[in-house]
Amino acid sequence: MIEQTISVERLEEAAALFGSFDENIRILERELAVSVVNRDGSLKVSGEAEAVMYAVKAIQGLLELSGRGEPINEQNVRYVLQLVKAGQEDKIGQMARDVLCVTAKGKPIKPKTLGQKRYVDAIKQNTVTLGIGPAGTGKTYLAVAAAVAAFRAGQVNRIILTRPAVEAGERLGFLPGDLQSKVDPYLRPLYDALFDMLGPETYNKYLERGNIEVAPLAYMRGRTLDDSFIILDEAQNTSREQMKMFLTRMGFGSKIVITGDVTQIDLPKDTVSGLKEAMRVLNGVEDIAICKLSGADVVRHVIVQRIIKAYEEDEHRRKSEEGKRK
Repeated sequence: MIEQTISVERLEEAAALFGSFDENIRILERELAVSVVNRDGSLKVSGEAEAVMYAVKAIQGLLELSGRGEPINEQNVRYVLQLVKAGQEDKIGQMARDVLCVTAKGKPIKPKTLGQKRYVDAIKQNTVTLGIGPAGTGKTYLAVAAAVAAFRAGQVNRIILTRPAVEAGERLGFLPGDLQSKVDPYLRPLYDALFDMLGPETYNKYLERGNIEVAPLAYMRGRTLDDSFIILDEAQNTSREQMKMFLTRMGFGSKIVITGDVTQIDLPKDTVSGLKEAMRVLNGVEDIAICKLSGADVVRHVIVQRIIKAYEEDEHRRKSEEGKRK
């Protein structure tokens, strides 16, 4: 057992680090089997040597984030600890550094993980970006934030958001209302993200002017989209032909972001996912980035990370068993 001391200059820094009812520091204590005590402007960390080393590095990283005005929460604590254990504590300073966009309520939108930062950088630097990853990694939300930022900066004249309405299939005809009301439920996540960024009044104003368009993928056929930021969401549910059709809609001065999760494909079993095909076909093509996010980039409740991990482990187990049978 050893003990190490960390100086904390301001009382509010220690308060932010510990969190409500010491919830943040308890995560470190549980995960590393250490004890952290706040006494006389310093933190005393005690435990096994390696665990204390990890805890000290994690606390220093969290204090750095707090010093930059970042809120310290469970997701931040777990992610910083993960970086420390992987020997990447020097990259903690890269987290949440760049403000991508500010919402209608004044909240700054920033990448919260290194994977998200790579994704955002890829969107900025490339004409076409494919963002592939599990639920909760911010693929769609960050893409919409990048679109709003580009629109506000005058880099594009329109934001176009689209999704394949695959889940509905032939049952669309049995739903009440006109076609728009039938497909609206499939586009709701895109509406929600735009409402968050712009506020309902500004959103409706731009919608009426034609600066914003939210439509099913089928509406894209036969068009050429100039000076637009185009987002294709849930792209794993496109066919090969739909994906090719979408990619060839692009005109001058436009940018495309394609998002999807290849582990949640709703297509018939005999249909190849257009996103999977695009990942293979477009790999290595100039000015096209393929950015893969993982469970480590999930910024929802920690249980989402555990669910994703459990399904991944089950998938590996099933494939291994199938391989043995063959």
